[in-house]
Amino acid sequence: MDEKTIYERMKESGFSRRDFMKFCGMLSGMMGLEALPGAKLFGAAAGPSAAEAVAAALKSKTRAPVIWLELQDCAGCTEAISRSQSPSLVNLVLNEITVEYHETLMAAAGFQAEEARREAMARYKGQYVLVVEGSPSVGADGIFCAIGGKSGLDILREAAADAAAVIAVGNCAAFGGLPKAKPNPTGARAVSEVITGKPIVNIPGCPAIPEVTTGTIAHFLIMGALPATDKLKRPLTFYGHTIHDHCLRRPFYEAGKFVTRFDDKDARAGHCLYKMGCKGPTTYNACPSLKWEKGLSFPVQSGHPCLGCSEPDFWDGGGFYQGQSAPLEKPTIAAAGIAAGAGIALGAALAGANNAKKRKAGRAESPGSEKKAE
Repeated sequence: MDEKTIYERMKESGFSRRDFMKFCGMLSGMMGLEALPGAKLFGAAAGPSAAEAVAAALKSKTRAPVIWLELQDCAGCTEAISRSQSPSLVNLVLNEITVEYHETLMAAAGFQAEEARREAMARYKGQYVLVVEGSPSVGADGIFCAIGGKSGLDILREAAADAAAVIAVGNCAAFGGLPKAKPNPTGARAVSEVITGKPIVNIPGCPAIPEVTTGTIAHFLIMGALPATDKLKRPLTFYGHTIHDHCLRRPFYEAGKFVTRFDDKDARAGHCLYKMGCKGPTTYNACPSLKWEKGLSFPVQSGHPCLGCSEPDFWDGGGFYQGQSAPLEKPTIAAAGIAAGAGIALGAALAGANNAKKRKAGRAESPGSEKKAE
């Protein structure tokens, strides 16, 4: 493995000191590090102390090894991370960090790929981070999921034994997902039900939001520890609020305006989807704040009720359309005011970030290009 530090590699690739510190500030925010008093936004850091902590880590750490397993999955989380709209984070995870094994992304296949995994596990024993996508199968001794003539269950146990930490990406790895849905013929389980005695963090979602995945991997590899989590082992930075807390349709909920039939006048007006089975009030995730496709939208904004895909057993829990007759208990005026203020602040921050990206893209264009486009 390259002995140069991550900072030295970035400097060689053309990063100035200023660019490096801006990069560290962005990373500290994505990882939810603690900032100086008064410099926090929903737990995400923007203060200089957090950026300096990341900078110090990158100046001392060399590229870190990652082994990425895929078990009972559709590769949706891999597809998502490969299309992440946070290029700096993807660059860090896929380029500055050594992905030693990933059967979907690596060039090798068959015996060569499996040999590469075994060699990496031996070379970086006790140092590598194990990322697991897809649920392990315990039915019939794991025979329902086999890779290279070996059960996925055995491969998982072997890889986890010498891992520094385990990150379960996607609902399948975190909670069992679709393979675990009734009647669960393969005996699918959550990774944490099979692997014990190891630091484990869950990044649920179907698929998981790519910036949440990359941010969590970066947190461990840079800071040497997994982020603070809730009781389901989900990072609080990204899973500390429900979809409902920051939903742009929440004002309609407060006003008692609900969609009761798809594509009626209320649906076209953007009213609340709770009565259409939306699981936003009981689903913890960062969809309303991070969104998808450069912050363009997320399911509820696009007119579809939340399925609750970052919660356990969402396939069996009525995640698809199931009308709800009674609204939630309305919050107090004070609670509603806090939520509204939080939503405004977050919206302003995201709008500012998107505008900054657009201005930067505009500066990169040749003079007069905007007029030509018009």
